[in-house]
Amino acid sequence: MTQKLVLVILIALFSKIIFGQAETYTVNKASFSSNKYDEFSPVFYKNWIVFSSNRNPGLSNHSTSQNKGLFKIYYVDTTAKTDWESSRLFSKDLTSILNDGPVTFNKTRDTIYFSRNQVVSGKLSNISSARNKLGIFSAVLIDGNWTKVRELRINNEWYNVTTPCLSPDSKKLYFASDNPDGYGGLDLYYCEWKNDYWNDPVNLGPVINTKGNEAYPFINQAGELFFSSDGHPGLGGKDIFVSRYTDNRWLAPVHLDPPINSQFDDFGLIADSVMNEGYFSSKRDKTIDIYHFKTNFHQLLYCENQRTNQYCFKFTDESKIIIDEYYLQYVWSFGDGSKTTGQNTEHCFPGTGKYSVKLDIVGKKSGRIFFSKSSFNVELKDIEQPVIKSSNYAFVGESMSFNGLNSYFPGSKVLTYSWSFGDGDRTAGENVSHSFKNKGDYEVKLGLILKQNKTGIIYEACTSKQIKVLNDAQEKKSFDSQVITPGLVPNILKYDHALIGNMYSVEKEFNQEVVFQVEILTSKTKLNLDNSVFNNVPKKYSVREISSRTENRFSYIIDEEMSLMATYSTYNEIIELGFKNARIRTYVLDDPAAKELNTLKKVFGVSADVYFNQKEISLSSAGTQMLDQIIGFMAKYPLIQLEIATHTDNIGSPGTNMLLSQKR
Repeated sequence: MTQKLVLVILIALFSKIIFGQAETYTVNKASFSSNKYDEFSPVFYKNWIVFSSNRNPGLSNHSTSQNKGLFKIYYVDTTAKTDWESSRLFSKDLTSILNDGPVTFNKTRDTIYFSRNQVVSGKLSNISSARNKLGIFSAVLIDGNWTKVRELRINNEWYNVTTPCLSPDSKKLYFASDNPDGYGGLDLYYCEWKNDYWNDPVNLGPVINTKGNEAYPFINQAGELFFSSDGHPGLGGKDIFVSRYTDNRWLAPVHLDPPINSQFDDFGLIADSVMNEGYFSSKRDKTIDIYHFKTNFHQLLYCENQRTNQYCFKFTDESKIIIDEYYLQYVWSFGDGSKTTGQNTEHCFPGTGKYSVKLDIVGKKSGRIFFSKSSFNVELKDIEQPVIKSSNYAFVGESMSFNGLNSYFPGSKVLTYSWSFGDGDRTAGENVSHSFKNKGDYEVKLGLILKQNKTGIIYEACTSKQIKVLNDAQEKKSFDSQVITPGLVPNILKYDHALIGNMYSVEKEFNQEVVFQVEILTSKTKLNLDNSVFNNVPKKYSVREISSRTENRFSYIIDEEMSLMATYSTYNEIIELGFKNARIRTYVLDDPAAKELNTLKKVFGVSADVYFNQKEISLSSAGTQMLDQIIGFMAKYPLIQLEIATHTDNIGSPGTNMLLSQKR
């Protein structure tokens, strides 16, 4: 007894040394807990607390060696004056001759899941057998009675399945089991409700489960998992831990501060969504009892490093389309009046808002847009987070100001501000001050309790910031002189608070067969090719009509090339002739013959120079191979019409070259 008393005193001193002030939680035994019997695993149900207790041995023909009854399911009305004598049996419909409970309820409160022995009737040898494992059962509330008691398919005669807890949306059932395929004694598992039944159990994994025992899960409205464990480091016996599932993984469990946890068994916690108050079970006073707790200072869990809102970004081009930068240049426009040149660039927006970003290829002399390469809309948003406004350094003993009013949570109201300064001191308030007693680096945390304006849902958020504490001004001078490496500028497409929409990029089309076309005009109505609008088109060009069903328009083109730069001279010529709306467009080939012909052009090229022996009319070996491919292509598509032309180079007299071209 003396050793236990010393340990209790040490824990109390340890708690006060750590926090330097009031304890994190105030804990008192619940008024409905007895001094003689055991009560544990409280659950919220309407205005009641439902729990398990062995307080009435007369309910069955079985009892323990201490003359305590087997565990049954009880409830107490929290809206009335409560003491242990005011608790009542929850339902005779759910009472067996063996242990019953703990329990959990669905969100509509008309279905209960509860733990009990799998065999509760029949031969005494079967009931009392060590093979009579614990399982989970369900029942439905009909006309005030709990009926249709059913055994869950996850039960197994070879191991226990117990301590059930439903998630707030009732779509997941968490429980403990000593399945030998687990990591230790009791492990935590969950099942999902799919296709009108609970699917196969999934182990929560080694971050949660240990070689010891994990049980009594509870999931709050915020999705945090509270559970008991004697395998994670604690104060002794079973302790209560909390974890959170983030980015497809469970975060390392955090031990709840004393006096919720003690050197005795502590387990079966329930609480509101932000841990303001709740109940838990503990064997710290001879029997197992239910305790009520209230939070004095919120234990700040899983605080993310405070982030800086980004307004400066990298913009990059994939460069699959080659241009001649002697004539052309890349021009970015950002929708805020700013433009920059270059294939890859950086730009700083003035702040949050919506912007239209474009990348065009522009003529250096004319300033005219030759080709539109990509475009997308950007909506920049500030990061939703608590914001600690303070200096990044302080002097020992100097009062330092901290402000949380810049915290950004649109659509929510901040209810409370909680501060932890990394040196054991804590306080509350939107504007606070603190002085550090020793030099060093401190992690200052700000935790908020918030309420959504529309739904009324209360939730919490936390952030942290590193503060450097210096001895004097001389150290500050040295600190300021250090070269601080600036943060990397993120790519706009990878920044998680930039929403990208209506994105168009020609580069994406290059996974298909694409050609570049010189379009001189478009029309919503079909035009005859002898229309006067085409009078200025040089005879060397053939006007071709392409209809678009999706855009409900007719497009008229005069040239089609495999590369963008091959259209440049045609485009410039047609612009000078007065076709001011001419543009270069991409066209994805879908006709098999057109795609195959385009492939031939890619393989063999379109220049005749290599197809003939120099200054000769005879074909080279490359020309013969090319001709064979063309013959095969025409045989495959006998109805196709091809125009095949050849020429000479510009070396020699025009007359000689003309004659050679004709012979070829």
